[in-house]
Amino acid sequence: MPKSISIISSVLLFFYFFLSSFQLTASEFQKSNPSFLGKFAQKIQQKPYQYETKYYTQTLDHFSFLDLPTFQQRYLISTDHWSGPKELGPVFLYCGNEGDIEWFASNTGFVWEIAPRFGAMVVFPEHRYYGKSMPFGSREKAYKDSASLAYLTAEQALADFAVLVTDLKRNLSAEACPVVLFGGSYGGMLAAWMRLKYPHIAIGALASSAPILQFENIVPPETFYDIVSNDFKRESVSCFDYIKNSWEAIEAEGKKADGLSHLTRTFHLCQKLNSTDDLSNWLSSAYSYLAMVDYPYPSEFLMPLPANPIKEVCKKIDDHPHEAGVLERIFSGVSIYYNYTGTVDCFDLGDDPHGMSGWDWQACTEMVMPMSSSKHNSMFPAYDYNYSSFQDQCYKDYAVKPRNRWITTEFGGHDLKTTLKAFGSNIIFSNGLLDPWSGGSVLQNVSETVIALITKLGAHHIDLRAATNEDPDWLLEQRTSEINVIKEWINIYYQEKMTVLSM
Repeated sequence: MPKSISIISSVLLFFYFFLSSFQLTASEFQKSNPSFLGKFAQKIQQKPYQYETKYYTQTLDHFSFLDLPTFQQRYLISTDHWSGPKELGPVFLYCGNEGDIEWFASNTGFVWEIAPRFGAMVVFPEHRYYGKSMPFGSREKAYKDSASLAYLTAEQALADFAVLVTDLKRNLSAEACPVVLFGGSYGGMLAAWMRLKYPHIAIGALASSAPILQFENIVPPETFYDIVSNDFKRESVSCFDYIKNSWEAIEAEGKKADGLSHLTRTFHLCQKLNSTDDLSNWLSSAYSYLAMVDYPYPSEFLMPLPANPIKEVCKKIDDHPHEAGVLERIFSGVSIYYNYTGTVDCFDLGDDPHGMSGWDWQACTEMVMPMSSSKHNSMFPAYDYNYSSFQDQCYKDYAVKPRNRWITTEFGGHDLKTTLKAFGSNIIFSNGLLDPWSGGSVLQNVSETVIALITKLGAHHIDLRAATNEDPDWLLEQRTSEINVIKEWINIYYQEKMTVLSM
């Protein structure tokens, strides 16, 4: 055996035995180190996550050979705990979502907290067309029209991640280091899809709150809003009823002579309402987001919020005097979401604090997720999904026609159990059942290596958030399960490398 291969084999053998000795069940993990994640969280709160901000010269169109301009893709990287290429230290890559990558990095403490245990490098690449990763040099030029937005697709984003991480590994002489993917929500979808599309680049993916089934004719279109509604109903039936009745009250008020002005004053809006639809959409968004981030502790992911925010919203709605009007109750409740700190004087309905407006384009092209609201189970106004109307609106907004079957053609979704069982491996689909997006995710094990981890009281990718002293036992157990599965992926990778090298 050549000397260089012998050295690598020895390193691999050491790493394998080191990791093999690190087998912990959920209960053993808590017993041996019950406050590990909590202590790490306290340390992080005192000192922000440390990383370098770098830029990679990225190809605009990976699927043609046209002479197109490149763009600068931002990525965050930390090698503070990386054990290096000689020990085949893993690379933890978070698949960037539809927003500023620093926002997601600061809300994905799980990846930062477990990196030291694995000797892992941490990389957070930013999704093209979001944050500072703008093609054509600026947001204005990138978002100018359908021609400039044409390169904003999931396929191009995945290719960005693949090219960036392979080049990064090559430059660090780390070609043999395994890559593990992480992602939450749309980022979780990208993590799962990247594992399926680029299995030679990443050995596994943790896809948290990833609704890869929220597409045409896979899950019932009313699923999302039914879950949001159930989240409110479980806290208070009267709260559910007040919200359900509020839509007609808003509509009736809006039809009065000075109704829109009155609604503008009642809800403390910065600009006068043009229609009741604008107000209804603003309220609907708040209720949906509240269901997503109904965490058991205070958080600031979307907005500064108290622990169990739906409970607090319903308290506000229910605790008014009996003679209080429904609109007064609704404003009091929704202020928990939009103004918990009490520092907002008026509300701008068009505010986009996290730069997520690019999603409107994605939803009008390939990310077509049918949704409707049922008459009896939903607290939202009842409506059926109308693809023709949706198509017309997208053409009006962007001069494009949606491709509602493209995502399932590109990534699959129909008959998922059969296809993933045959062609997929090493994916964790984690979901909390309070999260309305869980209805469009994978909630049952597909195979021994494509597994579902479910928590009854979990909200939107809560497992990826930083550990806190308030974390319930079920969350500690879920994270411990994820750590053990990821460790097993890496162990198997090292074993296979050993086998190849010994041959």
